[in-house]
Amino acid sequence: MAVQTPSVQAIAIKPSYLQMKRAFDIIFTLLLLIPLLFVMAIVAILIRFDSKGPILFRQKRLGLNGREFTMYKFRSMYVNSDDSLHRNAIVHYMNGKKLRDEAVTNNSYKLGDDPRITRVGELIRKTSIDELPQFFNVLRGEMTLVGPRPPLAYEVEYYTPRDWLRLSGKPGLTGLWQVHGRSQVPFRDMVEMDITYLQRQSFWEDLKLIASTPIVMILGRGGA
Repeated sequence: MAVQTPSVQAIAIKPSYLQMKRAFDIIFTLLLLIPLLFVMAIVAILIRFDSKGPILFRQKRLGLNGREFTMYKFRSMYVNSDDSLHRNAIVHYMNGKKLRDEAVTNNSYKLGDDPRITRVGELIRKTSIDELPQFFNVLRGEMTLVGPRPPLAYEVEYYTPRDWLRLSGKPGLTGLWQVHGRSQVPFRDMVEMDITYLQRQSFWEDLKLIASTPIVMILGRGGA
């Protein structure tokens, strides 16, 4: 399924760059999953004992050229949580406001002091451990290691033609905004950072962003 795209010329990504990224995505992910499976097993046990519900959370996101796919995350919220709070926050964020004026959060998709979050969920969201299952999205070819974060469908409803340019490439686990962005970065600046990244098409920049991501996770500043 793909959302109707506006009349806008997408950023042309070089085939050689895409081939290099895909090869690296597969090799790096397979090597990294070996030690990460142990961590993921522990997280799964903690989630199971912390609250009722599935271990994994499946959410529809929009990827390359607006194509819909199912993104995987560790469940960090109570089941059947109302998403109206988040929908309203996203609208405000896209209109240039902060998610919460007093919030300390580094993720345009995660609210500060969200009552829907479980005890374990608070920890894994702060460190972005809840994003680890997305490595399987990378193996499936729906995501890449480095790229813009995949938006929600109701977010894209408010996109301008220029905002759509951030969907010219596959969504990523980490990226320019995820590493260097903060909760204080307005939506418009986030879009420009994503567009800048896609225009550069630098594999060396990808490697630098991947290398910087663990530090961001440990300090609890990243994740999206």
